[in-house]
Amino acid sequence: MRKNLHPAYRPVVFRDPSVGFAFLTRSTRTSTATIEWEDGRTYPVVDVDVSSASHPFYTGRGRVIDSAGRVERFNQRYGKK
Repeated sequence: MRKNLHPAYRPVVFRDPSVGFAFLTRSTRTSTATIEWEDGRTYPVVDVDVSSASHPFYTGRGRVIDSAGRVERFNQRYGKK
């Protein structure tokens, strides 16, 4: 492999500040902010807007769309009379 071609791949903490959820993974993202992790080491931290802890699909707080009402309206307009 050629040197200095790819960005550094290192441990990074991704944090969702809206719910206080964070996880450690490896990434090429860079950040000047750091955080001390549970293992006592310091890692760069990247704040994200949405994570699995705050997304409505994963938390079950999403709105339920009334698909039955839509089907009934479709049948009223275009269905057999």
